[in-house]
Amino acid sequence: MSTDAVGFKWLNSSELNGETMRINVNQNENVNGTLVLPFWQGSGILSDEESTGIHRALKKQIDTVIEDEDFKGKLGSTMTLRGTEGGKAILVGLGKKDEISTEKIRNAGASVISMRKSSHGTELSLRSNNLSANELSIFVEGMMLRNYDYDEYKTVSDEDKEDSEISLEVTCSEEMIETVSNTIERMQQITSGVHLARDLGNCPPNDLYPMAYAQKALEWAKNHDHVKVNIITYEEALSQGMGGLVGVGMGSERKPCMVIFEINPNLPGPSPCIIGKGITFDTGGISIKPSPKMDEMKYDMHGSATVFGLMKSIVETGWSERVIGIACMAENMPSANAQRPGDVIKTYSGKTVEVLNTDAEGRLVLADGLWKSGELNVEYIIDLATLTGAVVVALGHEATGMWTNDEALGERLNQAGKDCDELIWPMPLLPQFEKEMTDSKIADVRNLGAGRAGGSNTAAAFLKQFVPNGPDGEKQIPWVHLDIAGTAWGASSNKLVNHGATGIHVRTLHHLITNGN
Repeated sequence: MSTDAVGFKWLNSSELNGETMRINVNQNENVNGTLVLPFWQGSGILSDEESTGIHRALKKQIDTVIEDEDFKGKLGSTMTLRGTEGGKAILVGLGKKDEISTEKIRNAGASVISMRKSSHGTELSLRSNNLSANELSIFVEGMMLRNYDYDEYKTVSDEDKEDSEISLEVTCSEEMIETVSNTIERMQQITSGVHLARDLGNCPPNDLYPMAYAQKALEWAKNHDHVKVNIITYEEALSQGMGGLVGVGMGSERKPCMVIFEINPNLPGPSPCIIGKGITFDTGGISIKPSPKMDEMKYDMHGSATVFGLMKSIVETGWSERVIGIACMAENMPSANAQRPGDVIKTYSGKTVEVLNTDAEGRLVLADGLWKSGELNVEYIIDLATLTGAVVVALGHEATGMWTNDEALGERLNQAGKDCDELIWPMPLLPQFEKEMTDSKIADVRNLGAGRAGGSNTAAAFLKQFVPNGPDGEKQIPWVHLDIAGTAWGASSNKLVNHGATGIHVRTLHHLITNGN
């Protein structure tokens, strides 16, 4: 495999991106830089204890806007105070205390970063101000998640670079310091995985192609003794009979591959296995897409971006058990060598597929990835894919669709999503959908349903045909399919993201795996 990375700005960086702000938790009552004060709605002016270390002129300004109800602490509200010798402050509304939720607190933290201007400076001092240790940590998590911009291809001055490097002093009571410090450190480690997933999703497709992803995975693994990465190249996939992966990617000059991550590979399984669709650019192939918004099809690899980000967060947090990730990487391009509507391909499972539409390609690469997982001693399988526009019609950008062959696993994943405020919505996997997808006249399976109705359901039913059986040889391995087409990008209601890839479900899957939901 070629290791040439000339001109690949993102790949040539010596470190993986995804690092977040510098944070220090202490009991220091001094205010460094701009003061950040969260307020419950109707909480009133600061007490003498809460005001310790705040300059009198700034405290007077804060008390005035609170007493005059210029700032009421309503959820989502922010106010900047400046212009006195006492320094600057950002007031952040948390809403009514009896209506609070973790999502609201996290979004309030994110609002500090989204409204921050260069005039606020890069040093921020956050006061707990009647927040519990957990609430304070979640507020900071929101700041960390929102503290992300993809500017790898922008010409940025040294001054602008300095302005983007935020340091945060978190002040809390002595009895909270250890809990808050440990919690924030873990959140920061997980956030680095989220940011990496965003980097991958946002990277231009001329630079992030299948083998570039593979090379980055290999480079990352070299830095960790307990990480193993294996690459199945195009030639190897061809010889092994991975007709789904090969069929989708053979039309591109930049050939497909499969990337297999193993964390703690020497430990016995069975282990969780997370599989990601990695179409680094999707033109639709011969069944070519319309031109409007085709540029967004660089995000069609976000399933594999989440897999890589999850692997990073698992390693960063020191998880001691075995975890497997599989990224099914291809670029779907039209050419004289591309697969055609009407082709019949033989997948890694041995099952044949009638290709009715080359733009239903993600399910083909996943078919081979799912079957490959059956060789790796897995406990359960979760695949993520920006698979269908139909799921966006059904759920908008607010929730990920979920289909499963195992109700208990589905409930665990659904709860993990709730715990992390990344909404997952159960969808039906009915026998009729499976019947529709196995109704080809000339092959075992068809890659497209009979009509437009229930498109995300029939796509999930297709994937189910390639879930391997467990050790008993009769019952399928527990499996969940997540369609992230609506949540991987373009979610304007997501307060944790400015623009582009979201890094969706790195946090949810980390929580599922490490907390034993």
